[in-house]
Amino acid sequence: MLKVFSYPSEEAETFIQKLLKRGSEVDPEIEKQVVKILSEVKSRGDDAIIEYTKKFDFPGATTKNLIVTRSEFEEAYRQIDDKFLEILRYAIKNIETFHKKQLQQSWFIANEDGTFVGQMIKPVTSVGLYVPGGTGGNTPLISTLLMTAIPAKIAGVSNIALASPPRSNGTIHPGLLVASQEIGVDCVYKMGSAWAIAAMAYGTELVKPVDVIAGPGNVYVTTAKKIVSGIVGIDVLAGPSEILIIADDTANPEYIAADLLSQAEHDSMASSILISTDSRLINTVINATKEQMEKLPRVDTVTASLENYGACFLVENLDRAMELANRIAPEHMEIHTKNPWSLIGKIKNAGAVFIGEYTPEPVGDYFAGPNHVLPTSGTARFASALGVDAFLKKISILHYPREALAKSQQKIASMARWEELEAHARSVLIRNKN
Repeated sequence: MLKVFSYPSEEAETFIQKLLKRGSEVDPEIEKQVVKILSEVKSRGDDAIIEYTKKFDFPGATTKNLIVTRSEFEEAYRQIDDKFLEILRYAIKNIETFHKKQLQQSWFIANEDGTFVGQMIKPVTSVGLYVPGGTGGNTPLISTLLMTAIPAKIAGVSNIALASPPRSNGTIHPGLLVASQEIGVDCVYKMGSAWAIAAMAYGTELVKPVDVIAGPGNVYVTTAKKIVSGIVGIDVLAGPSEILIIADDTANPEYIAADLLSQAEHDSMASSILISTDSRLINTVINATKEQMEKLPRVDTVTASLENYGACFLVENLDRAMELANRIAPEHMEIHTKNPWSLIGKIKNAGAVFIGEYTPEPVGDYFAGPNHVLPTSGTARFASALGVDAFLKKISILHYPREALAKSQQKIASMARWEELEAHARSVLIRNKN
């Protein structure tokens, strides 16, 4: 199922172009459906939210059970064992430690002529987080909540809301509720898909509008975020997951196979790529992949993923491997070579880099600290991992005393007149007529 290409070659180029286009186009029919959902929520508010929730998630949905209550949080804690809580708190600590380093400080420059300029850092007031419910709400992405809520909290956001689809019995998974309380989420809404994004963007009778929406989702969620992005800030437009592994003849094929499969099980659009200087390693990895995937519960998804977007590239040396890796700009890049640190300086485009054979991608997904909300579909060429910055605003501060303005006014007026903006020029010149 893993196709093998020599790079560079025409066959390799054809696959690379297919890979780079993956997930970049939205089905017009889906976009049409999402526009309708957004319009319904905007005009009908909570009634539309309840209608969609009844149809797709929880038949007994009403406005009375849209928001998680205090008693539901307490019940969630009773359902969670101590081991889960211990691990959860350890992961939270690691993620907090990493993201606190990202927090910027306001700064100012006071010049001798009395002019004063600077940048003031302020958090947005409110954030809406979206966490998919997984299979019927029973496999929620708890790690995604940690990766979105913790940076927002560190940024100083005063109101953090969470939206996640309810299970068929009207509850939210207890693990998700407990995690939300451990982090300090202020409100949890039982709503999912595009109507949840619309509610947080526009506001309804019960759902307060937010300034920024963060968190991944299916194509309906992603399309909704794209449409409302002019009204609210968003984090990223997440595409299908992807991993790219660079390996030489010293790499362990069993480890590589396991790591390729860890992404392939996400969905049929996920991409798993190996770039290696050793043809024997590639063959061994392919065999190991076949053996390991037979034991996976999501074998059908894995099979489709590898058949559609799985590949191994044979290259002449590691320089060529880095060239190809930077072209693909993967979400996750692993380096399994004799001296992985020697390649760090050659990395230009990647969402996150995992160095050495004992740093598999799931370490970053759940535990290490760096954020796992990463640019996909080649957008690592210009985008970064989600972080504290996504929830901060940079406000410029300026002050000119009269004497400083008088000294510069003719220069400023001249620049305004170059652009034929006479009122701009006069705005400056009028202040020193007296």
